[in-house]
Amino acid sequence: MGSPVMFSRGLLLVLSLLNSALGAPAFGQTLQVIPLPRDGEVLVSFKLDEVLTDDIRAAIHSGLTIRFVYKVELRRSSAVWLDRTMASAVVSATVRYDTLTRLYHYSRAVDGRIESADTTDREDVAWSVLTRDFVRMSLFRGTTLEANADYYLRVRANASPRNSSFIWPWQGDDAMGFAKFTFIR
Repeated sequence: MGSPVMFSRGLLLVLSLLNSALGAPAFGQTLQVIPLPRDGEVLVSFKLDEVLTDDIRAAIHSGLTIRFVYKVELRRSSAVWLDRTMASAVVSATVRYDTLTRLYHYSRAVDGRIESADTTDREDVAWSVLTRDFVRMSLFRGTTLEANADYYLRVRANASPRNSSFIWPWQGDDAMGFAKFTFIR
């Protein structure tokens, strides 16, 4: 029989593995998700509450293309079995700083299709495109939802590039948020 110290260490290891497997957000990262059921569909709003650090600013100003990928899932809660994914979408936002013109080139794509692209000379606008400008997006048009049923949105964030010389404040899909709602027709 093992000692109580070994048992508690093992329990802590199991709890931390479960916590990471369930996709708990990294310490200090908040991904706010707001569903808006309207006219038979769900409009999705979300924002990543992340400050622009000196490390991230340096990576952007180096001329690298910075990409934030948000995986959005519309799921139906189930009391008996696993929750069912009704629909999913991938929203990506990219920013590339042109060191010659001193302009930020940014774009947004939904499921690989470019939705918008533009340039700006303002760093705060470029950062907002990466983290905050996701408002009332119609991502799940045509998905049939059952009236008076419980659903939730889950959004997971991932940033790139990743290399050993530059480390993002979170790893993998650690920034995650969700919001529950009841669909009323």
